[in-house]
Amino acid sequence: MDMVQTTLCYLERDGQYLMLHRVKKEVDANRDKWIGIGGKFEDRESPEECALREVREETGLTMTDYRYRGIVTFVSDRWPTEYMHLFTCTGWTGTVNQDCDEGELAWIGKQDLLSLPMWAGDKIFLKLLDSDVPFFSLKLVYAGETLTQAVLNGKSIL
Repeated sequence: MDMVQTTLCYLERDGQYLMLHRVKKEVDANRDKWIGIGGKFEDRESPEECALREVREETGLTMTDYRYRGIVTFVSDRWPTEYMHLFTCTGWTGTVNQDCDEGELAWIGKQDLLSLPMWAGDKIFLKLLDSDVPFFSLKLVYAGETLTQAVLNGKSIL
Protein backbone atom coordinates (compact mmCIF):
# COMPACT_ATOMS: atom_id res chain seq x y z
CA MET A 1 0.00 0.00 0.00
CA ASP A 2 1.53 3.32 -1.10
CA MET A 3 1.33 6.17 1.39
CA VAL A 4 3.31 9.35 1.66
CA GLN A 5 3.96 11.44 4.78
CA THR A 6 4.66 15.13 4.20
CA THR A 7 4.69 18.48 5.97
CA LEU A 8 3.46 21.83 4.75
CA CYS A 9 4.22 25.09 6.50
CA TYR A 10 2.86 28.60 6.02
CA LEU A 11 5.34 31.24 7.19
CA GLU A 12 3.44 34.39 8.11
CA ARG A 13 4.47 38.05 8.36
CA ASP A 14 2.47 41.27 8.09
CA GLY A 15 -0.70 39.59 6.79
CA GLN A 16 1.22 37.60 4.17
CA TYR A 17 2.29 33.98 3.69
CA LEU A 18 5.52 32.89 2.04
CA MET A 19 4.27 30.87 -0.91
CA LEU A 20 5.98 28.60 -3.42
CA HIS A 21 4.93 28.70 -7.09
CA ARG A 22 5.77 25.19 -8.35
CA VAL A 23 7.20 25.87 -11.80
CA LYS A 24 10.63 24.19 -11.91
CA LYS A 25 9.92 20.43 -12.14
CA GLU A 26 8.28 18.93 -15.22
CA VAL A 27 6.83 15.94 -13.35
CA ASP A 28 5.20 17.48 -10.29
CA ALA A 29 1.75 16.83 -8.78
CA ASN A 30 1.71 20.53 -7.84
CA ARG A 31 2.95 21.85 -11.22
CA ASP A 32 1.97 25.54 -11.77
CA LYS A 33 0.17 25.72 -8.41
CA TRP A 34 0.93 27.91 -5.39
CA ILE A 35 1.53 26.00 -2.16
CA GLY A 36 3.17 26.46 1.22
CA ILE A 37 6.68 25.24 2.06
CA GLY A 38 7.26 21.56 2.74
CA GLY A 39 8.00 18.08 1.50
CA LYS A 40 8.35 14.40 2.25
CA PHE A 41 9.51 12.89 5.52
CA GLU A 42 12.93 11.32 5.72
CA ASP A 43 13.40 8.10 7.69
CA ARG A 44 12.97 8.55 11.47
CA GLU A 45 11.82 12.18 11.24
CA SER A 46 9.00 13.56 13.36
CA PRO A 47 6.55 16.01 11.73
CA GLU A 48 8.36 18.90 13.45
CA GLU A 49 11.79 17.73 12.30
CA CYS A 50 10.55 17.35 8.73
CA ALA A 51 8.95 20.80 8.73
CA LEU A 52 12.11 22.41 10.15
CA ARG A 53 14.33 20.68 7.56
CA GLU A 54 12.08 21.37 4.58
CA VAL A 55 11.67 25.06 5.44
CA ARG A 56 15.44 25.41 5.91
CA GLU A 57 16.20 23.58 2.61
CA GLU A 58 13.63 25.43 0.51
CA THR A 59 13.85 28.94 1.98
CA GLY A 60 17.12 29.21 3.93
CA LEU A 61 15.11 30.17 7.04
CA THR A 62 15.30 28.45 10.45
CA MET A 63 11.90 28.39 12.16
CA THR A 64 11.89 29.53 15.80
CA ASP A 65 8.15 30.01 16.49
CA TYR A 66 5.90 27.46 14.80
CA ARG A 67 2.67 25.61 15.54
CA TYR A 68 1.34 22.20 14.46
CA ARG A 69 -2.15 23.01 13.15
CA GLY A 70 -3.63 19.85 11.69
CA ILE A 71 -3.39 16.80 9.51
CA VAL A 72 -4.72 16.67 5.97
CA THR A 73 -5.38 13.32 4.26
CA PHE A 74 -5.22 13.57 0.47
CA VAL A 75 -6.83 10.75 -1.52
CA SER A 76 -6.36 10.81 -5.29
CA ASP A 77 -7.02 8.62 -8.29
CA ARG A 78 -3.61 9.71 -9.68
CA TRP A 79 -1.23 9.79 -6.70
CA PRO A 80 -0.60 7.71 -3.55
CA THR A 81 -2.55 8.68 -0.43
CA GLU A 82 -0.75 11.48 1.37
CA TYR A 83 -0.85 12.39 5.05
CA MET A 84 0.22 16.02 5.27
CA HIS A 85 1.13 17.53 8.63
CA LEU A 86 0.21 21.23 8.52
CA PHE A 87 2.12 23.98 10.34
CA THR A 88 2.16 27.76 10.60
CA CYS A 89 5.21 29.79 11.57
CA THR A 90 5.53 33.37 12.81
CA GLY A 91 9.20 33.45 13.83
CA TRP A 92 12.45 32.51 12.11
CA THR A 93 16.06 33.50 11.61
CA GLY A 94 17.91 34.03 8.35
CA THR A 95 16.96 35.54 5.01
CA VAL A 96 14.88 34.04 2.22
CA ASN A 97 16.91 32.17 -0.38
CA GLN A 98 15.61 33.30 -3.78
CA ASP A 99 17.16 30.27 -5.52
CA CYS A 100 14.73 27.51 -4.52
CA ASP A 101 14.97 24.20 -6.41
CA GLU A 102 11.21 23.65 -6.14
CA GLY A 103 9.94 26.89 -7.67
CA GLU A 104 9.61 30.63 -7.10
CA LEU A 105 9.14 31.98 -3.55
CA ALA A 106 6.97 35.05 -2.97
CA TRP A 107 5.26 36.79 -0.05
CA ILE A 108 1.53 36.90 -0.91
CA GLY A 109 -1.13 38.82 1.01
CA LYS A 110 -3.70 36.52 2.63
CA GLN A 111 -6.48 38.48 0.89
CA ASP A 112 -4.92 37.56 -2.50
CA LEU A 113 -4.22 33.87 -1.86
CA LEU A 114 -7.54 32.40 -2.93
CA SER A 115 -7.28 33.99 -6.39
CA LEU A 116 -4.02 32.12 -7.15
CA PRO A 117 -3.91 28.78 -8.99
CA MET A 118 -4.05 26.22 -6.16
CA TRP A 119 -5.80 23.02 -5.18
CA ALA A 120 -9.43 23.54 -4.13
CA GLY A 121 -8.76 21.73 -0.85
CA ASP A 122 -5.90 24.11 -0.03
CA LYS A 123 -8.45 26.93 0.00
CA ILE A 124 -10.39 25.02 2.68
CA PHE A 125 -7.44 24.57 5.04
CA LEU A 126 -6.16 28.10 4.41
CA LYS A 127 -9.53 29.40 5.64
CA LEU A 128 -9.26 27.13 8.69
CA LEU A 129 -5.76 28.49 9.42
CA ASP A 130 -6.96 32.07 8.97
CA SER A 131 -9.89 31.44 11.36
CA ASP A 132 -7.45 30.05 13.95
CA VAL A 133 -9.42 26.80 14.14
CA PRO A 134 -7.88 24.47 16.76
CA PHE A 135 -6.06 21.34 15.61
CA PHE A 136 -8.10 19.68 12.88
CA SER A 137 -8.25 16.61 10.65
CA LEU A 138 -9.28 17.26 7.05
CA LYS A 139 -9.75 14.58 4.40
CA LEU A 140 -9.73 15.72 0.77
CA VAL A 141 -10.64 13.36 -2.07
CA TYR A 142 -9.76 14.20 -5.67
CA ALA A 143 -10.72 12.79 -9.06
CA GLY A 144 -7.99 14.20 -11.26
CA GLU A 145 -7.74 17.83 -10.16
CA THR A 146 -11.39 18.01 -9.07
CA LEU A 147 -12.17 17.99 -5.35
CA THR A 148 -15.01 15.48 -4.91
CA GLN A 149 -15.19 15.16 -1.12
CA ALA A 150 -14.05 17.12 1.94
CA VAL A 151 -14.48 15.80 5.48
CA LEU A 152 -13.55 18.00 8.46
CA ASN A 153 -13.14 16.25 11.81
CA GLY A 154 -15.26 13.33 10.57
CA LYS A 155 -18.10 15.43 9.13
CA SER A 156 -18.67 15.97 5.41
CA ILE A 157 -18.37 19.62 4.32
CA LEU A 158 -18.50 18.99 0.56
